Amino acid sequence: MKIIDVIYSESLTGFYFDDQLAIKAGAHQDVFRYDGKPLTPKFNYIRQKGEAISIMIVLEDGQVAIGDAAAVQYSGAGGRDPLFQSKEGIYELNKFIKPLLIGKDISSFKDLAIEVDSLKSNGKLIHTALRYGVTQALLDAAAKANKVTMAQQVRKEYNIETIEYKRVPLFAQCGDDRYSNVDKMIIKRVEVMPHALINHIETKLGYQGEILKEYIVWLKNRVQYLSSDKSYKPIFHIDVYGTIGIIFDNNVKQIFEYLKELENAAYPFTLRIEGPVDAGNREDTMIALRDITKIINDNNSTVEIVADEWCNTLDDVKYFADNNAGHMLQVKTPDLGGVNNIIEALLYCKERNIGAYSGGTCNETNISAEVTTNIAIACEAKQCLAKPGMGTDEGIMIVNNVMNRTLALINR
Repeated sequence: MKIIDVIYSESLTGFYFDDQLAIKAGAHQDVFRYDGKPLTPKFNYIRQKGEAISIMIVLEDGQVAIGDAAAVQYSGAGGRDPLFQSKEGIYELNKFIKPLLIGKDISSFKDLAIEVDSLKSNGKLIHTALRYGVTQALLDAAAKANKVTMAQQVRKEYNIETIEYKRVPLFAQCGDDRYSNVDKMIIKRVEVMPHALINHIETKLGYQGEILKEYIVWLKNRVQYLSSDKSYKPIFHIDVYGTIGIIFDNNVKQIFEYLKELENAAYPFTLRIEGPVDAGNREDTMIALRDITKIINDNNSTVEIVADEWCNTLDDVKYFADNNAGHMLQVKTPDLGGVNNIIEALLYCKERNIGAYSGGTCNETNISAEVTTNIAIACEAKQCLAKPGMGTDEGIMIVNNVMNRTLALINR
């Protein structure tokens, strides 16, 4: 099956681009927007609309495969590519991608995805968002050409031999609405929650972490109060964006003692803390997470930490995994570029006996969520982010439904 055309359209994402540097520096939130000047290059505002590009690959039998080029909410932070702008992206797609793809056979996607993922402009790899979107479309095209689901296509091309296809536990994120959205998650029996978006010490974490401890106690009590089914025991997964490290000046022993307090507050629920430290670069962040993981394990603690910041590329994931820098690694899907890298990263985590979290960002689209959910199923990820958006219901609906549809089709 050959590709006969490639078409693009400008799209919106399910959330916004946020200037993380400005927010961490204390930018004041005015209703939904933020006051002040942006600090990250290319941002015109601290919060601005999320942009994407829909990439449509037309096959010779008339079928159309789709992938969406999208980037993370906190673009330009933590070693990531700069802010993604759709007009710039369409120029590069026309210059580099369209001439490459037209006429190519798409009975398989892996080799072509690797080729796209290695494309350079002015000596640098093209933006991660472009590589992400194009390779999504290639995977969809190969699955359509072979009349199988994308999950089956991944297992075939990567020789994943597990016979059974299973649901992957959903991880929902609540955004700034940490209370009403938790109720929604409990009603829908989400397996992992609530993310909580703890990105500011004064108002969300507390100067000594007291606000977060109070929130975890509330979270535990709320689940127990609303859940008539006592077998429902979600995992509490909270992203703190390095703020715990800021409070304790990245002192590993003090961070561990605080994590123990959070663990006790969450009992009998399992607690995961994402990004307890952001040391400002890859190596120092890895070392801090490695040391925290070791002290947790040495003391038989049940709290788990999750690596996110500075663990962006496939090489980063391998680096953190090889050093046991976390109990779980977020494979932050848009940051890895080609979806071939997502597959490799999830499989590498499993090989190293580290939790493989198929993540991403609220700032994606329904299309990218559907493609990466298929990948999570194929690779048997430990959890899968409900995305896009911060409204909770929408992301849960999209990822839950595509997961169930995919499994139903495979079972047939």
